[in-house]
Amino acid sequence: MKGGEEERRKKTTTTALREKEERMTTAQREEEEEEEVGAAADKGDDDEDEEKEDTAADRGDEDGGMKKPKQKVCQLLPGIIYVGHIPPRLRPKHLRNMLSVYGEIGRVFLQPEDSQVRKRKKKSGLRRCDFTEGWVEFRDKRVAKKVAASLHNTQMGTRKRQSFSSDLWCIKYLHRFQWTHLSERLAYEQTVQQQRLRTEVSQAKRETNFYLNNVERSSHMDDTKRKRRRDGQQVDEKTWDFTQRQTEDEIQMKKKKKRDVTQKHLDKARLIQQKSQSNVSLLTKIFNSNQSA
Repeated sequence: MKGGEEERRKKTTTTALREKEERMTTAQREEEEEEEVGAAADKGDDDEDEEKEDTAADRGDEDGGMKKPKQKVCQLLPGIIYVGHIPPRLRPKHLRNMLSVYGEIGRVFLQPEDSQVRKRKKKSGLRRCDFTEGWVEFRDKRVAKKVAASLHNTQMGTRKRQSFSSDLWCIKYLHRFQWTHLSERLAYEQTVQQQRLRTEVSQAKRETNFYLNNVERSSHMDDTKRKRRRDGQQVDEKTWDFTQRQTEDEIQMKKKKKRDVTQKHLDKARLIQQKSQSNVSLLTKIFNSNQSA
C-alpha cells in the first residue's frame, strides 16, 4: 500500500510540474533571455555602457495569468565631433586630456599637414609636424552634442597662463556620422594620391623615352650622313621652314603706316571736294552772266 501511495504522489508532482511548465508563456521566456543577454553585456562592457531601466507594456499569460513589467537594456551610441581648428604644437594626447573632462572619449584622429607644407618647413629649418583638422569620438552621443554646443567659439584654455588659451574652439557635431565613414574617406584619399603619383611617374617615363628615342634617331642620321660624304654622295640637308611671330614694335609700325595711309586718302578726298566746289562757283557765274545778257 505504501508503495502505491508513493507512486501516486510522484505522479501528482510530475503532473504539477508539467502544468507549471506549460503555463510559462512566450513573453516570460523572452524576458529571461533578455535578462541573460543584458547581464552578459554588462559583464563585458562595464566601463563603456551604462544601464537604463524603462518600464514597458505588460503582457498577459496565455491562460490569463499575472502581468510582469519588462526591463530593456539601452546600449549607448557613440557620437563624433569635428574640430576645424588645430593650433600649432597641439597633439592628440593634449586634445584627449582637454576633452576627457566632459565625458569618456574613444578614438581621436588628427589630419597632418600636406607634404608640400612639410617640405617648406624643413627648408626653413622647422621639423615640427602640425595638424589641420581632427575628429573625436565620444562614447555617448548626447555628451558629444552638449560639448559641441557649449564649447563652440570659446577659449581653449580657462587661464591666461594655460597653453592654447588664446585660441578658440571650432567644434561641430556630425549627425549620423560613424568612424567607418572617416576610415573610408582616408582610404579614398590615399588611393587618389597613389593614382596621381602613378600618372606623374608614367608621364615622366614617357617623356624620357621620347627624348632617348629622338637622340638615337639623330645619332643614326648623323652616321648615315657621314658615310655618304665619305662615299662622295650628295647629302640633302633638311631645312625647317617656319615663320617667326611679329614683335610688338613691328605691329606698332604697321598700325602707324595704316594710319598714315588713311590720313593721306582723307587729304586727297578733301582736295578733290574743294576743287569740285570751286568749279561749281565758276559755272554758276558763267550761266548767270549769259542769262542777264
